[in-house]
Amino acid sequence: MFDNKNDSKTSISELGEFGLIDHLTKNFKIKQDTTVKGIGDDAAVITSEENNQIVVTTDMLVEGVHFDLSYMPLKHLGYKTVVVNLSDVFAMNAKANQITVSIAVSNRFPVEALEELYAGIETAASIYNVDVVGGDTTSSTTGLVISVTALGQVSKENITYRSGAKENDLLVLTGDVGAAYLGLQVLEREKQVFKVNPKSQPDLDKYTYIIERQLKPEARQGISVLLKDLDVKPTSMIDVSDGLSSEIIHICKNSKVGCNLYEDKIPLDPQVISTCEEFEMDSTTIALSGGEDYELLFTISTEDFPKIKGNPHLTVIGHMTQESEGMHLITRANTKIPLVARGWNSMQEDN
Repeated sequence: MFDNKNDSKTSISELGEFGLIDHLTKNFKIKQDTTVKGIGDDAAVITSEENNQIVVTTDMLVEGVHFDLSYMPLKHLGYKTVVVNLSDVFAMNAKANQITVSIAVSNRFPVEALEELYAGIETAASIYNVDVVGGDTTSSTTGLVISVTALGQVSKENITYRSGAKENDLLVLTGDVGAAYLGLQVLEREKQVFKVNPKSQPDLDKYTYIIERQLKPEARQGISVLLKDLDVKPTSMIDVSDGLSSEIIHICKNSKVGCNLYEDKIPLDPQVISTCEEFEMDSTTIALSGGEDYELLFTISTEDFPKIKGNPHLTVIGHMTQESEGMHLITRANTKIPLVARGWNSMQEDN
């Protein structure tokens, strides 16, 4: 789906800024009732449904910091850029409606490369049913920079913050964690092998799941609907982008509570376990610190446990405690270890 079969190259300067915008956005169609005016004017116009609040989030991805084009196809990058923003909207228990996309690009990228990028953006917008309503393009002297702003809506009674967790609430996680980080390790390893032997052909069949989690992640769009259908109102919520431990600490600090996270409850895919063994890594460390999983982490009242019990999409991994008790991992050996945030930090000098 994401292979580029077009070998022709057109200089961006041939189209100019406005011609490029028209060219890249000509296929975007308006689908949301709340979109009054999309691309084509000085600003987009968006309306709000009655009793709803608008949520807004922005993420910026920088080449060499957040992505490596030696193994990240441009279509996958466009898709992923949209998904990581929508994940933040879903973490507010909201429905995503619109996005804007802005890029800064150097002259090493032909128009056809940007067509690939926008094809991924278009695919994500179609799958997640959001409108692309604006953005900007400008030049870059170093590489590719992408900034996406996502907008969504949620009723006042259903909006969910990081700050609502209470003592004794259960800590719940969607899906599994650790796979995206391990996918990155496999890709980085194969990159180094390629540098030594450009003729080598990697065999990645046994890493399919973890590589897809890195290159083409999915956001948990359906969780808010699922919880509503189950008559469960989360008390706090956050998306897992920087590592499970970091996100738990965010909830605890914002909600002024402590937490006990149980090591044996953390959901891991079998491919994560086998790849950790191959790389001689500790799977719990990867789950806690890996990041880029884009699962949702939330808390619920203990009274709601029977409603989610046995649901294959949800796992109870711990519970909230008094703030004075602190934040801990309870190991398989029943030892208490303080939780430390060692997840992704784009400001670190060694990233």
